[in-house]
Amino acid sequence: MSDDKYDNKALPSLPEIHQQIDNIDEQIQKLINDRASASVQIARLKLAQAGEGKPDPYQPERDAQVLRAVAERDQGPIHVSALQRIFREILSASAQFEEPIRVAYLGPEGTYSHTATDRHFGHCVETHPEPGIAEIFHAVEAGRARFGVVPVENSTEGAVNQTLDLLTQTTLRVCGEVGMRIQHCLLSNAASLADIKEVHAHPQALAQCMYWLNANLPNAMRVSESSNAAAAKLAIEDASIAAIAGEAAAQLYSLGTMMKGIEDEKNNTTRFLIIGDQDIPPSGDDSSLLLVSAPHKPGGLRSMLGPLEEAGVSMTRIESRPSRSALWEYVFFINVDGHERDAHLAQVLGQLREFAPLVKVLGSYPRAL
Repeated sequence: MSDDKYDNKALPSLPEIHQQIDNIDEQIQKLINDRASASVQIARLKLAQAGEGKPDPYQPERDAQVLRAVAERDQGPIHVSALQRIFREILSASAQFEEPIRVAYLGPEGTYSHTATDRHFGHCVETHPEPGIAEIFHAVEAGRARFGVVPVENSTEGAVNQTLDLLTQTTLRVCGEVGMRIQHCLLSNAASLADIKEVHAHPQALAQCMYWLNANLPNAMRVSESSNAAAAKLAIEDASIAAIAGEAAAQLYSLGTMMKGIEDEKNNTTRFLIIGDQDIPPSGDDSSLLLVSAPHKPGGLRSMLGPLEEAGVSMTRIESRPSRSALWEYVFFINVDGHERDAHLAQVLGQLREFAPLVKVLGSYPRAL
């Protein structure tokens, strides 16, 4: 006796399955347009409530709640991260009904910063590459961009000190964060590895792929470039040149991906911050970045961290940088769980302000998904 589960005669025909998919696609498209119509109503309502002012089209707390809900109700078989990317694009398209969003990132096109921007905002925002981190801050401060995406920490290279130093000087707020796995690829139009004479990349990428290069391209010259995307541009013109970059660069510059995942540390991750002039309401699962200076006395740092421990506030990161106001004094960047409006965190901040020379909340924002 045959089992219908494995009996091909019990399965619908291929045309029948295609028709079923077409019917589902039609329903999906209608629902997406229905959702877009609701977004138009929200845009009109927010514009009416704003009066002469401009409403904020970017609501990361709401986006985070939507994407978390996608994960909570997911039952497969599509991986939850793929579903969240689909919904991210729907959110990105919906935001454009209110006002086009311009975002500055560390260029040129095809960098990991570019990929982080797309991952956080979707592909429906207007992106603008800047030549340096300071230029990103300036673009947002001057109003040439609404938001900026800046690297702040790499799991193998440590903190990005320039970003931390600029955060002490700006009035901008941290509005969000993106954590991104860095997967280096060898890109070239060469026919084989034997045809590659030079490998170009940013110095950090060359260092992060050192063992793979030693084992697989020991005789190829290694050339440092200002960015991996700049290296990719050179590889277009000369098939004997390979670039180390991400898959986004391969697609953008029409280069062949000769090998994926050539980084020596497979858990290499970079954290990016979203900077802007917007205060973000609580989302229900938030992180806050604090700028604090400890009292200049024995046990000063311990006394500063004590209120956090007593209140049960989890500290996830701490970085120190030299203070610009006094020699041999330091400021501390502290990431904690919670939003500055949360009662328990607000109480801790009040306690810190009683004795710490400097306590500033650089931003409270949804925790990266």
